[in-house]
Amino acid sequence: MSGLPHSPHALVTGGGRGIGREIASALARAGATVTVLGRNRATLDEAVAAGAAHFAVVADVADQAAVSAAIAEAAARQPIDILIANAGSAESAPFGKSDAALFRRMMDINFMGVVHTIQAALPSMKERPYGRIVAVASTAGLKGYAYVSAYSAAKHAVVGLVRSLALELAGTRVTVNAVCPGFTDTDLVAGSIDNIMKKTGRSREQAIAELSKHNPQGRLVTPAEVADSVLWLCGEGASAVTGQAIAVAGGEI
Repeated sequence: MSGLPHSPHALVTGGGRGIGREIASALARAGATVTVLGRNRATLDEAVAAGAAHFAVVADVADQAAVSAAIAEAAARQPIDILIANAGSAESAPFGKSDAALFRRMMDINFMGVVHTIQAALPSMKERPYGRIVAVASTAGLKGYAYVSAYSAAKHAVVGLVRSLALELAGTRVTVNAVCPGFTDTDLVAGSIDNIMKKTGRSREQAIAELSKHNPQGRLVTPAEVADSVLWLCGEGASAVTGQAIAVAGGEI
């Protein structure tokens, strides 16, 4: 398997914690200069201090102007070769109680956040000798789950964007792919576990089992497993892989 080209600059949104931080750390270990982008400066600075990244820029991915400014700041240090659009948020509710504001929040963060970051980074990336865009979607972008219709709709939109943009960029050196993790052992899923416990009275073990039942391997995915898939897509050996939505879900898809 071919690795990364010499010292690329990778920008990871939502890179201060969870899957994003694990991806940032994997890219840094592979030789990339890594900038993490997120809303919480303290969380980002902690990731840098821990060696998971080299630099941090602050922006809410739902805010197009803020994203553009943050990516310009990062690119001024070194042009961006790798963009990992990872930032996201999940809220659950029955469809009948999912109002327009909930749908807008899920679309603004999970879909438009991807659009904003790609639009800011892509023009200069197309001029580079190598470019990789990887969106962290979800198995919810490939199938449905009850009680997360807004989140699932947004993640389906991300997968559609990836497939379409890959065709537009097929004549360039930029590839566009998505990784679609199943339920992963992160603080985001920990919140879902707490929610199940609160609403159903189940124990933590029972709540974890409720989420793990979707995975034929009977477990939660680890952030490192997602990061490994992203790292492969960013390698030079994956230059013919574009427009794909790769499930990291123990056979669920």
